[in-house]
Amino acid sequence: MTSGSGTPAVTSPVPRPVWESVLGSDPDAVVSQSLAWRDALFASQRYQDVSLLYELPTGARVILPMARRRHRPPWAAPTGSWPGPWGVGGPICEGGRISEAEAAAVLADVAQRGLLSVHIQLRHGDDSAWARAAQRFRATRHGCHVLDLDGGFGEVWQHRFRGTARTAIRKAERSGLDIEVDRSGRLLPVFSDLYEKSIQRWAAMQHEPLWLSRWRTLRATPAAMMAAVAWSFGDNCAVWLARSAGVPVAGLIVLRHGPYVKYWRGAMNKELAAPVRANEYLHRLVIEDACEQGYRYYEMGHSRPSSPLAAFKEKLGATLQVSHALQAERLPIHAAVEMSREMAKRMIGFRDV
Repeated sequence: MTSGSGTPAVTSPVPRPVWESVLGSDPDAVVSQSLAWRDALFASQRYQDVSLLYELPTGARVILPMARRRHRPPWAAPTGSWPGPWGVGGPICEGGRISEAEAAAVLADVAQRGLLSVHIQLRHGDDSAWARAAQRFRATRHGCHVLDLDGGFGEVWQHRFRGTARTAIRKAERSGLDIEVDRSGRLLPVFSDLYEKSIQRWAAMQHEPLWLSRWRTLRATPAAMMAAVAWSFGDNCAVWLARSAGVPVAGLIVLRHGPYVKYWRGAMNKELAAPVRANEYLHRLVIEDACEQGYRYYEMGHSRPSSPLAAFKEKLGATLQVSHALQAERLPIHAAVEMSREMAKRMIGFRDV
């Protein structure tokens, strides 16, 4: 722990009981800030826990989830909140409250830690104080689709689902789909088979070599990561699977924490799933279950505005919520990576979809 006059006391890594206490007091905490998510991340042994607990002079406590690659010093490895495919980290605030001055004190400490680079993905709706206090960071905007479940499933069905979604779901109900829900991880291999079919479809849509699409996708979400998430979340991780004539056609992995149900991963055999509207039907069932269990939001994740994926989520009543990512670095690593990525896309004729 470090402290000084007028400065926060800092502890790293964050003791588990403290994380649990602060998390439980923050009404806006999202699934990827939960202890189960943290446990899944570190189960791979690929990352080191460098999360920070700030105890501010005002008495407020703030946790900043942080991780970086193991066996690398802070000046030689990027630090993320969270890293890459692990998504939204960002501050967890005791009582859900933070002033601009408190946010500035936390970010000032992060910026002076001598890290090679640091990336903080703020949760949606958490931007105001943190964005205003981030003068030493570069802020970029992102979109996250969230469905408000207030009023229960009847309200969602009647007033938030679009007519096209209700029509698709009614068609699915007449298609004789069999639905199975597994909370043990048993269906993960079946989901992985569908995921491979999705990778093949994404590669063709994006005009990307299949080997590259497979490498990128499985690097972000390997089977071991799915297994770790299922183990860590236990009953709060569910694989929803739709079968048509006994054949798996679509699947979702859904996580739960606090007021949120999170649509984490989806996959399908489009040739079989699309005619029977299996995807719409699975989401309908997940949303109804979330409403019955008293959850407040269905988080559907990031998607590019105006993309087909964004349109699908909006058809189901999700609205685009703005969030920000904060980036600080000693060397222009981010710019170099982005330039390399854009050059590679141009070389292969990559299409964003």
